[in-house]
Amino acid sequence: MRSRLRLLVLIVILAIVLYPLLWMLGTSFKSPQEIASNIGLVPHHWTPGNFSQGWRKFDVDFGRFFLNSAMVAVLTVVGNVLSCLLAAYALGRLKFRLRGMWFAIMIGTLLLPAHVLIIPQYILFRTLGWVGGSWPYLPLLIPHFLATEAFFVFLMVQFMRGIPRELDEAASLDGCGPWRTYWRIVLPLCRPALVTTSIFSFIWTWNDFFPQLIYLNDTDKYTVPRGLSLFVDQTSAASYGPMMAMSMLAMVPVLLFFLAFQRLLVEH
Repeated sequence: MRSRLRLLVLIVILAIVLYPLLWMLGTSFKSPQEIASNIGLVPHHWTPGNFSQGWRKFDVDFGRFFLNSAMVAVLTVVGNVLSCLLAAYALGRLKFRLRGMWFAIMIGTLLLPAHVLIIPQYILFRTLGWVGGSWPYLPLLIPHFLATEAFFVFLMVQFMRGIPRELDEAASLDGCGPWRTYWRIVLPLCRPALVTTSIFSFIWTWNDFFPQLIYLNDTDKYTVPRGLSLFVDQTSAASYGPMMAMSMLAMVPVLLFFLAFQRLLVEH
């Protein structure tokens, strides 16, 4: 009885969590008139044309938004994995003066709300000439190659502290310097932390909206979240059917990316 009760509670929680997703899926097949009159999950009259209408609704094909988001998300993953792992290796495995102070400062940046940094970052990027340039993605990508994601640095530092230091000493006796120790010993053992960083980096970047709203001004450079905002016009009227259809498609890359790396995450 206790096991059945626990299973029932989990099913109820799952239904509550999945209800918005199922409602969005059903709404993507409803006509504009039915969206206003039918609040149920299942549409009375299926309207699959919402997908084709949403895909070609604007002057720029919605596929362009997907390509832009994929490029930004993949480069963000690469930048976070490379830079944060190097920074974590220095803070977690190497010995140098004021290492504790730099680590504390890095942890302190986690206490700053992201919105507090928007204006100083914008001024800095504009001074560097990255705002409004021919390739407006520089403000969105370059910081990730400089280990600015303190959460991932902290995650990797904590993971590296669980790796026995005897491995570093053995590598040193075999003639390995810090770089070869990092490449031969630490990097292969940090695979679970790298997978976790990749998954969260991709999901957060794919769903991110506010930085793209600030730095992306040309429609052909928009990412998917920025493109979805185009469905609401200046008169506050919205094409809810096509917007829900494109929202469902926007979830597919995130789901596929998670499923592709989930096995590696669970194995470790």
